[in-house]
Amino acid sequence: MKAKIHPKNYRKVVFEDTSSGERFLIGSTIQTNAVGEWTDKKEYPLVKVELSSASHPFYTGKETVVDTAGRVDKFKRRVAAAKK
Repeated sequence: MKAKIHPKNYRKVVFEDTSSGERFLIGSTIQTNAVGEWTDKKEYPLVKVELSSASHPFYTGKETVVDTAGRVDKFKRRVAAAKK
């Protein structure tokens, strides 16, 4: 690998899927102040995400609607208004 081209803040981070509760330990440069414990009893930075491969319909085969900001309702209202 080439020297001096990689970010200095690259480290292991725990990503937690809030939909399924699944957790992943992945290398990342994302900034966070939260800390979470991994299965090895060590603490790592923690990032909570709404969707991951553990809860996304493409990977799970289950169709679910995740609408935290009312986007689906807004879209349906716009479509109904456009049809008039």
